[in-house]
Amino acid sequence: MTAGIDAIDRIVEADTRRLIEVFKDLHRNPELGFQEVRTARTVAQALGDLGFTVTTGIGGTGVVAVLANGPGPVVMYRADMDALAVPEATGLDYASSNPALGHMCGHDAHVTWMLGLAKVLAETTDSWSGTAVLIGQPAEELIGGAQAMVDGGLYDVAPRPDAFLAMHTAPVPVGMVAAVGGERMAGTDQLDIVFHGVGGHGSMPQLACDPVLMAAEAVVQFQSIVSRAVTPGETAVLTVGSIQAGSAYNVIPDRALLKVNLRWFRPEVRETMLTRIRAICAGIARGYGMPEDRMPEITLGGGATPLVNDPALTDRVAGALGDLLGPDNVVRQLPALTGSEDCHLLKGPYADIPLAYLLVGVADPRVYAKSANKGRLFPYIPHSPDYVVDLSAIPLGTRIAARVMLELLTVSRF
Repeated sequence: MTAGIDAIDRIVEADTRRLIEVFKDLHRNPELGFQEVRTARTVAQALGDLGFTVTTGIGGTGVVAVLANGPGPVVMYRADMDALAVPEATGLDYASSNPALGHMCGHDAHVTWMLGLAKVLAETTDSWSGTAVLIGQPAEELIGGAQAMVDGGLYDVAPRPDAFLAMHTAPVPVGMVAAVGGERMAGTDQLDIVFHGVGGHGSMPQLACDPVLMAAEAVVQFQSIVSRAVTPGETAVLTVGSIQAGSAYNVIPDRALLKVNLRWFRPEVRETMLTRIRAICAGIARGYGMPEDRMPEITLGGGATPLVNDPALTDRVAGALGDLLGPDNVVRQLPALTGSEDCHLLKGPYADIPLAYLLVGVADPRVYAKSANKGRLFPYIPHSPDYVVDLSAIPLGTRIAARVMLELLTVSRF
């Protein structure tokens, strides 16, 4: 018999003060992808204290915790742990202690929800049966952590799941959840593009070959790819997020780096963008007289395919959340987003594992309403310096995670 909503509410209410302090501590101490040493230690300690079998160092800083509780389904739950190189500007009294980094995407809430969920599971073992696998994943922002965990031996220490759950904050009112089946998020690629040139004195550019100018021309020409090479009606996004070159006013450097991000849903669109990027970069370099052995170097870094929710699993999850939140607070239809994730790569060799990926509201309803009255879609967006997870979302997000996990850890329902 699955633990009821009353039992979940009782446990989470008693745990709320601790959870909020955990959240504030994580928020004050952000860590970038593959550097989540302190965060991983917090996760491992908390889960170990609850009786989970914990393995650390999977994929670098990844944490895998397993709680076996008799026969039944294996359900995996993922929380990503990394922060961003985005300075925080919220003014919160528990704001980031690092002026260069911030949890401006809510991963601190994700970790806290998982730790609260773990306590519910540990205290309700008489009402569920099966195996819970909790994942503290590094480097989601780099779109590299999930694959690193698979490559690093995830399935040497964890059983193959029957179902897979993940949740992400969304800047909509606390109490709202989106549980929508089908294609949900775009595929993505991260590209490093290095233009080689000939360095020299800024006063004598004719004796140099300026890679900064080459990179600048590439940024402009890239803008024609989506508008002129991709079929109208297809979804594609190309963003240059960083240009890095030189360090002095009067020195032409010998290299320039572009960091480029792609979003797509169809592999053909991805290939079109990559082909045109290669052609534009090579054409620019040749136009500046660079020899063939000094052509731009294009390196693909992290990447992920589109995220697809299993319709049947998502329907089941939505039904359980309707009981918890009320059906009107569970969004069942929503356009696919051009944001991207890599959590589904945790499936590794088991591509058929059904996934339900939920978007959980974390905005103060009053702040959201005030913003909506001004015609704004959201009061703030992920990755912005003012992104805020309202503290009321901490216990509620925990209740949501616990309700869904306990729904799936029911032998008779799988």
